[in-house]
Amino acid sequence: MRTRKKLPNTALPRLYFIDEEIAAGKYPNTAGLAKKYESSKSSISRDIDFMKNSLGAPIEYDAKYRGYYYSEKTFRLPGSFTTAENMQALGMAKTLLSLYRGTPLYDAARNLLESITSPLVDRNNPGLYENRIVVPPVAASNVNADTWNIITAGLKENRVITFEYRGTWDDGFKPRRVRPYQLLFDTGVWYLYGYAEERKAIRVFSLTRMQNAVLSAAAFTLPPDYDYCSRADGSNFGVFAGEKKYRFSIAFYDESALWVREHQWAANQVIEEYDEGVKITFTSTQYNKVLEWMLSQGCRAIPFEPAKLVEDWKYHAAEMEELSGKW
Repeated sequence: MRTRKKLPNTALPRLYFIDEEIAAGKYPNTAGLAKKYESSKSSISRDIDFMKNSLGAPIEYDAKYRGYYYSEKTFRLPGSFTTAENMQALGMAKTLLSLYRGTPLYDAARNLLESITSPLVDRNNPGLYENRIVVPPVAASNVNADTWNIITAGLKENRVITFEYRGTWDDGFKPRRVRPYQLLFDTGVWYLYGYAEERKAIRVFSLTRMQNAVLSAAAFTLPPDYDYCSRADGSNFGVFAGEKKYRFSIAFYDESALWVREHQWAANQVIEEYDEGVKITFTSTQYNKVLEWMLSQGCRAIPFEPAKLVEDWKYHAAEMEELSGKW
């Protein structure tokens, strides 16, 4: 019998039918499957061979029951094969994975997506997503595999993690004891978001600034409001665990005005149009991130509130002017 080398789209529903029949423990055979699906026995046989040889399905034949079964009881065909749209999404996911290079997550996720998509790749254009739809590289920090594994174990088991950490203003590494809530990813850097027991407050820690991470025996109860996004007050400025909410009002000019119009920076943002540009108003707990965002636009951004933002803007402008005089 000719072995199926490529799966036609019309065979997808039939493969899932076979998968359901086998997974249900019915010990179906070729004749029974063909009759029930109103297909030919030869097509069913090719489908089963394809499932075994190309999709890695652990299909075995039981002589006693005269039918097929999965030797791995929990095996099921990935649901992502069902539609062309989902296959396109998986291809894009492989491309987006490039953002996570340098972390233990990358290799595992890449291998998983490859195993799912390789049997159904478009043979006429096999490198479409890798070569024609590209995520440009960004500066990223590598993550120690042992640190990653300790943190993910703490997340899974709700156990306290201890480690040494060097913060931005620290002159050396200091001990930390943290209840891990979530792992966060922002512009090439992974962060641990959790409750710092020595500070009695929520804190964010860069994984690249950690060393000697240890999973303790102490367990904790995850609070109902642990989610980072619920604490960001609906603003979209990356990772920053602020506590105080501020009302921001900032004007942007020239090309920066277009840049501001094109994005959703906060759930409650209001943008006012002027001849010279735009003024955006919103609330956020991410003060430092908003300050960086505004300063990144240089002379094309002017703050109006809060007063703290205006003061910090003037301070940075004066510092830049003084620094330029030294060169």
